[in-house]
Amino acid sequence: MNISEVAQCRQCARLATFLDEVKQDNPGYYAQPVLPFGDARPRLLIVGLAPGMHGANRTGRPFTGDHAGILLYQTLHRFGFASRAVSTASDDGLQLIGCRITNAVKCLPPQNKPETSEIKQCNPFLAQEIALLDRSSAILALGTIAHQAVLLACKLKARDYPFAHGASHALPNGLVLHDSYHCSRYNTQTRRLTAEMFEAVFAAISSQLHRSAPCPTSTSASPAL
Repeated sequence: MNISEVAQCRQCARLATFLDEVKQDNPGYYAQPVLPFGDARPRLLIVGLAPGMHGANRTGRPFTGDHAGILLYQTLHRFGFASRAVSTASDDGLQLIGCRITNAVKCLPPQNKPETSEIKQCNPFLAQEIALLDRSSAILALGTIAHQAVLLACKLKARDYPFAHGASHALPNGLVLHDSYHCSRYNTQTRRLTAEMFEAVFAAISSQLHRSAPCPTSTSASPAL
């Protein structure tokens, strides 16, 4: 199944049934598998865990409409990856710049906890997204599950690339995997993840992308006669 067909996916019976129940209880909610959002060929791919009940599951756009997106979009805007600092709805006009946001699991899981089999079932979609990245691009994994899903999609062993907030891993395919704690309400309110900590990760990403950017071709203009 192609990534463009994600919205019709019902391969995980538990998740498909749960989404049906959520839609019945909340008719105005999107309540489908959530597609990635942003540039088609980004230099930065951000990977979260899964849609939030009242965020992406409601609005249909990753990290939009709930607390988890507040720090993320503020930071994206500050570092030039987003056209505005607030993401409220899928039609609010926000655009990502050289960036794309996706999730390890595209469907809302009960209690925000996907099962291992569901992560593996959804992983080919993530692998397709990673395959579109140019060499020397960056991936940001928000949390351990996203980190492990990226490694699985790249056919790498988790023990060779341990998760740690602020860590960066040069992968054999030329990509660099950066790690951060997830920007969830729990992590930000307990200050496990602060704005300063998150910005430090993005500073490292920006530095990496700047170093790996192709040099512009130099041309000499003919003098005017």
